[in-house]
Amino acid sequence: MNKIKTVIVEDSRLARNELKELIKSHPEIDLVGEAENVDEGVALIEAVKPDLLFLDINMPEKDGFELLEMLEEVPITVFTTAYDEYAIKSFEYNALDYLLKPINEKRFALAMEKVKTKLESKAENETVTAKRLTGNSQIFIKDGDKCWLVKIGDISLLEIVGNYTRVFFEDQNPMLYKSLNQVEEKLPEKYFFRANRQQIINTNFIKNVVPWFNGKLKLTMQNDEEVEVSRRQSYLFKDRMSL
Repeated sequence: MNKIKTVIVEDSRLARNELKELIKSHPEIDLVGEAENVDEGVALIEAVKPDLLFLDINMPEKDGFELLEMLEEVPITVFTTAYDEYAIKSFEYNALDYLLKPINEKRFALAMEKVKTKLESKAENETVTAKRLTGNSQIFIKDGDKCWLVKIGDISLLEIVGNYTRVFFEDQNPMLYKSLNQVEEKLPEKYFFRANRQQIINTNFIKNVVPWFNGKLKLTMQNDEEVEVSRRQSYLFKDRMSL
């Protein structure tokens, strides 16, 4: 496996030093930078594009969740926290792991095994442009008190709600505070299709397609949401899906 490019964002110098000591026993980790607050962390992450982020939750001014909200694409994230699990129970996360301070060597090694497994499964055969995300890219969504790290390929449907976008995945449908056009620019064209002015679908989640009025199509998604494909887009959809 290639070296795991890693960043630490942690306000405590002592905690950063403890992490660096643990990292010394794992030559596969390439620590490329550290930051002591959220703004520095965001700048560092955007500059070096790490594979792995060790992220403190509780920091002054802005917390770890706010950092994730500021990122366009979220690396594999392992939280570090001085608080027990209740501190993040509201975070319905796909974050890979969280480590309770002080972090012991055995628990750190277990987290690293999870990281390596995740990176191996993340290897993909797609051609990726500099602009677009991939099916395995993650985005962070915060809606009210709940937060999610969502894999792009797990999103079945996106739809306009006012100036924002509702994102459907699994049994969740939180609001992402970006316009659908902004989101569309980043989505991998391999999976996603603009069904109409209001909705974008992931073609992997289509359960059923039926002819509809005036040359349109009606799709039923795996979550039983029904999507009407506009007449113009129906021609494109048939061509794309070879219908």
